[in-house]
Amino acid sequence: MTAPIEPFRAMAIGQLAHKLAAQGRSVIHMEYGQPSTSAPAAALAKAHQVLDTEAQGYWESAPLKERIARHYAETQGVTIRPDQVILTCGASPALLLALSSAFAPGARIVCARPGYVAYRNTLRALHMEPLEIPCGAAERYQITAAALEAIHPAPDGVIIASPANPTGTIIAPDELAAIAAVCARRGIRIISDEIYHGLSYTGPCVSALVHAPDALIVNSFSKYFSMPGWRLGWLVAPDDLVDAAYARMSNLMLTPPVLAQHAGLIAFDCDEELQGHIATYAANREAMLAALPALGLARIAPPDGAFYIWADIGHLTNDSMEFCTRLLQETGVACAPGVDFDPVDGHRFMRFSFAVSTPLVNEAIERMIPWFARQGTLSA
Repeated sequence: MTAPIEPFRAMAIGQLAHKLAAQGRSVIHMEYGQPSTSAPAAALAKAHQVLDTEAQGYWESAPLKERIARHYAETQGVTIRPDQVILTCGASPALLLALSSAFAPGARIVCARPGYVAYRNTLRALHMEPLEIPCGAAERYQITAAALEAIHPAPDGVIIASPANPTGTIIAPDELAAIAAVCARRGIRIISDEIYHGLSYTGPCVSALVHAPDALIVNSFSKYFSMPGWRLGWLVAPDDLVDAAYARMSNLMLTPPVLAQHAGLIAFDCDEELQGHIATYAANREAMLAALPALGLARIAPPDGAFYIWADIGHLTNDSMEFCTRLLQETGVACAPGVDFDPVDGHRFMRFSFAVSTPLVNEAIERMIPWFARQGTLSA
């Protein structure tokens, strides 16, 4: 029997948004976590040159693997070999490789709730068991070492994300060290989703590799490097899983796009331009945080990083999908329903993405303030 997989409801919101735009409506896309900016200019120039001069066959860029390994040495102070880097078509295949390489069907894997919808659904597709741990404001919406210590019997693995989707929260360095210590003692394998590394407003992001050399690291060019459509990511595999991960990549996916690999190598050295994107996100974050009182949204997750605001709308609705659909239809502002990220309590939450341009963030705020003011509270 195939595993039941729930839909990603934000995709339905996105489809409706595009349908309304095709009808001539003005739509602001805050439902997806994707940058509105382009790939770095030098990366684009390299792609044009390669497209005009080279054949595009199956290829794995040894220079790109070496550059990724150097990235960890420079930013995290940890040493990995280039052969530990498995290039993938984005972070989603990297997650699939990590899970299928490290665990067998039936494995019990801990995830935070709320958390990225694909964790739960990918685990189910692989016939593994997601153990979703409710994480609220007291835990800053993150898995804690204490929570992992309390699970009996010990799970096979845990997926952590810092900064996280949908909350944007970052695991504090001392807590990350404590999580790694618990996992080492109890034999729990760590998969760390670090796709939002580089997108932080409160301090640097620490890789799980600093405390857990045997962790599997998922990352991508889609967020910080502003290259979501290029479909390029990577998995860092520990020594005991390199062969298994590479075998799965070569059989299930082959190589990521050659053009993307050439561009990605150049993108690593475009930090000045990419830091300009961070400045835009930071301005957008401040604008959203300033507007929340006017929207009547007082309970949010602290958006330490990424480009999301996770907001409690339980005083306005108990159906976040219906709420976000009406918001889109009546204002043209598309947002993600919380039920995607939390199937238990997400009916009273929603997620805003502030990765769009600053003028569009300001326009969205202007549209939403009067609309939220017209919504009656459930108690009324």
